[in-house]
Amino acid sequence: MTKTYFEILRPGINTTIQDSGRSHLYHIGITISGAMDQRNYKFANNIVNNKLNEAMIEFAHQGPLLKLRNGTINFAITGDIFFNIIRNNSQIEEGKCYQNYNLHDGEEIDIISTKKSVYGYLSVSGGFELEETWKSYSINTKAKIGPNNGKKYSINENIIIKKSNIENIKNNQIDYKNLFNNIVRVIKGTNFDYFSNQAQNIFFKEKYTVSRLVDRMGMRLDGPYLENIVNTNIKSEGLVRGVIQVPADGKPIILLSDHGTIGGYPKIGIVISADLDKVAQLTPGNKLEFKEVKLEEAEKLFKEYTAETNKYLNEHN
Repeated sequence: MTKTYFEILRPGINTTIQDSGRSHLYHIGITISGAMDQRNYKFANNIVNNKLNEAMIEFAHQGPLLKLRNGTINFAITGDIFFNIIRNNSQIEEGKCYQNYNLHDGEEIDIISTKKSVYGYLSVSGGFELEETWKSYSINTKAKIGPNNGKKYSINENIIIKKSNIENIKNNQIDYKNLFNNIVRVIKGTNFDYFSNQAQNIFFKEKYTVSRLVDRMGMRLDGPYLENIVNTNIKSEGLVRGVIQVPADGKPIILLSDHGTIGGYPKIGIVISADLDKVAQLTPGNKLEFKEVKLEEAEKLFKEYTAETNKYLNEHN
């Protein structure tokens, strides 16, 4: 039987497969990985009637140009994305995020760029034929783990699409707008007291700028120097997504989905779970401010963020 697949005519800057991530492997040095923006990832699956943890294509900044071969599919793109659909009659249709489309044999999806964000998501009804690694399809390019030999996709490669019945899929959409504010809420880190009183005040009062040194592992910030009065290195400890480390240069680093599992830089804070999706979408040059919250408030905010996400998902259904 002839398989349906995407032919990659342009790979984009950082096109990989991601899902909700792989768990319970920190003890062997394997991080969770998974979609950088879990909310937009879930929305994309929901729109094409997939399970919420189905693997999909994640892209950054400029996305791929994909040509469909041997079949018809239903797809959706989420994020703040500029993309076109190139139909077989050469008509170019401007795509809209958060709604689904049918794509026919020989037609193309041209994901031109993100707008005021970094990551976008392309889901296909039924998902892709992929090889699972440790109960996940997420690609970690640093560790070379996951489909496509753990590498981002290149020109002329193919991504096989599962056969699915799209006849019963209605025109679906989610009425969602990506809203940005520059307040990032954090809990004090385990090494907060390593920093001088002046540094602690600076951390919560001054603005930082996202530098160009940002990828799926972490985000380096430019801004005021944070003085460490104890030691700029500690015994390596376990790390989680959202931890804010401060190396000897005094500039914070926010750890993201492909972070290392241990590290020896002091930790001044940790981004609360409700703000992780937003932080992942910050682009170089964006300004941000840190605001302290207590653990109890962070738990409340995460419950509210989860409830809001579920509200969009349930409204669609």
